[in-house]
Amino acid sequence: MPEISGAGLAVTTLKKILGIAGAALLLAGVLLGFRSVSAGGTDCGSAFQPAAGITPMACDNALNSSGTLVTIVISAGVLCLVAAVTVKVVRDKVSA
Repeated sequence: MPEISGAGLAVTTLKKILGIAGAALLLAGVLLGFRSVSAGGTDCGSAFQPAAGITPMACDNALNSSGTLVTIVISAGVLCLVAAVTVKVVRDKVSA
């Protein structure tokens, strides 16, 4: 196995950091999606599973905010994973 040094080491480290950060953000987004939110003392459910029946209008803003946060965190995770794959593909093409 060839020894990695200099720029190759930096690229490998960047790829690993992006991959780990992407996976962590995806997991965090999924966990945030199942976190229960409430408004005015009423349980509104979660972004993935709102409370059964008709929820009060007070829940609309809480569920919207929760859904937006989940979307942003999961999107950031996907972008990190795409960047890690891109770095790997470019590195492989350059070294080939």
